[in-house]
Amino acid sequence: MSTPTRPPLDGLKKRLEESRAARARMPRDGFLRETYVLPRSDARAKAKEWFDRWPKQAYWTSIESWFERPGDVIEFTIRRLPTSD
Repeated sequence: MSTPTRPPLDGLKKRLEESRAARARMPRDGFLRETYVLPRSDARAKAKEWFDRWPKQAYWTSIESWFERPGDVIEFTIRRLPTSD
């Protein structure tokens, strides 16, 4: 009985490089960002959850960008400061 061969890691390496390059392009302004791709009602609920948990007045929470995708899906990036200090 032989040991199975390892799968090629080319795809994984490419994704890691792309992710690192994308992070390098992101501004280092102190904000924490999350990007979501959700159906419209779920996107609205997720944004409300963020604003309830991290109020805009204390954390400068805001929707940084949003796009309407086919099928009533919303892709949005929301940002906030890490602390309210």
